Amino acid sequence: MGEPAGIGGEIALEAWRQRRTAGLSPFFIIDDPARLKTLAARLGIEVPVAEIAAPQATAEIFPDALPVLPLAQAVAGEPGRLDPANADAVIESIRCAVALARQGAAAAVVTNPIHKQILMEAGFRHLGHTEFLAELCATSDAPVMMLACAELRVVPVTVHLPLRRVPEALTTARIVEAGMTTAEALHRYFGIAKPRLAVAGLNPHAGEGGQLGSEDDAVIRPAVRALQEAGIEAFGPLPGDTMFHPAARRRYDAALCMYHDQALIPIKTIDFDGGVNVTLGLPIIRTSPDHGTALDIAGQGKASAASLLAALRMAAEMAAASRRPPAVP
Repeated sequence: MGEPAGIGGEIALEAWRQRRTAGLSPFFIIDDPARLKTLAARLGIEVPVAEIAAPQATAEIFPDALPVLPLAQAVAGEPGRLDPANADAVIESIRCAVALARQGAAAAVVTNPIHKQILMEAGFRHLGHTEFLAELCATSDAPVMMLACAELRVVPVTVHLPLRRVPEALTTARIVEAGMTTAEALHRYFGIAKPRLAVAGLNPHAGEGGQLGSEDDAVIRPAVRALQEAGIEAFGPLPGDTMFHPAARRRYDAALCMYHDQALIPIKTIDFDGGVNVTLGLPIIRTSPDHGTALDIAGQGKASAASLLAALRMAAEMAAASRRPPAVP
């Protein structure tokens, strides 16, 4: 469901409307059916909403109506107006989705954006979706965030940190772990027999031989060697300002970046509406639109469903790839 005051509901309704032209596999929403009916009426769009008792009913209903698995509580979501009273429903929808995916009742989880501040005010103790998903999946390994579009895949090794804290947070082990998780996911879920990883430097010109910082030679280069010794085709550290142009992107399948904006600026520049957030390292498939709740335009019919459509398609493609025999390196 995501944050009910945001655009999640309306882009989900729009995704169902585009189900045929967008080539979507059947999906269901975990939400309050009454909320979605009210929202569709507010937006003036024709979307039949059908309550389902179990995910198994989705395939039959999906061609003619939007299947909705109801939450235990009603959701009084007013577009653009945050309400802490909805926090329990938001959390319940995430818990339910993960449980169904872990049971095999759903092939993947696609999460609409949440509003972390309002959840934290209601007692939510996680930094975001990813950390909560890791706890629900009982995984001891740190999950890895990948942003993907048709032209580029990027993985930030450090994510939501102040820039001044990035150098101290970067370690060789952390980079290697992110690289290993990324390579495994590219092989398993994207059908890439021998993934190629481009590893970005931290400092300008990848440190200029130590003249512009020591981290590239002392921390990142050993990580690249360790990935190579593990049989992964990794290379770097590369200057961040020369690795994202079209010719450079053809040399690799994913780029390991050292901090948040180094990864997100290029992908959002290349494909702002079509980018997908993928969580790697979980025992389930999880994708998400690469945007926030957009409270300022919620309920106005202005929100683009492009990123959600891309997230739904990628989740289905990953699920299908995971069922095929693995590619031979």
